[in-house]
Amino acid sequence: MAPGCTLVLVLMLMTAGAVPVPSASRALPPARGCHMAQFKSLSPQELQAFKTARDAFEDSLLQKDWDCSGRLFPKTRDLKHLQVWERPVALEAELALTLTVLEAMANSSLGHTLEQPLLTLQHIHSKLQACVPAQPTAGPRPRGRLHHWLHRLQEAQKKESQDCLEASVMFNLFRLLTRDLKCVASGDQCV
Repeated sequence: MAPGCTLVLVLMLMTAGAVPVPSASRALPPARGCHMAQFKSLSPQELQAFKTARDAFEDSLLQKDWDCSGRLFPKTRDLKHLQVWERPVALEAELALTLTVLEAMANSSLGHTLEQPLLTLQHIHSKLQACVPAQPTAGPRPRGRLHHWLHRLQEAQKKESQDCLEASVMFNLFRLLTRDLKCVASGDQCV
């Protein structure tokens, strides 16, 4: 067969779907409706609301006698070490836990201070959910670093006291907002 005929045959088979077309990347494409670039940085007013809430929490810690054994959010954890498609999944789980804890705290003396941060986090969470692939009921589960991170967050809710969860979440807020959220918002530019 002449070289030109081989090329025509391959092109015909590819367009007919008989031959898989190689892809440049194995990463999942961004989900439709996933628009996180707006969160590369938050406004100074939003960050100030989080700082005010954290400062009020720190003041309330002086009145508590608490002892937390481990770090829920270790310093060595970095979303950059995950694949691009895994990052929104990890951030969504982290944000869901943060919202659960902060919403429980909203009934405390910090309630008024947490109003604006909760609204901001709820807005971010709603946008982030469009970036997280739907979890199949059967099939492959997250593995490696992502699996370890998700498991750690689930176990923390069962094993940690409410006081320790509150402290972990509050002291992780700025990392979540300035590193993790920015990394997800930057997509494959986060290296």
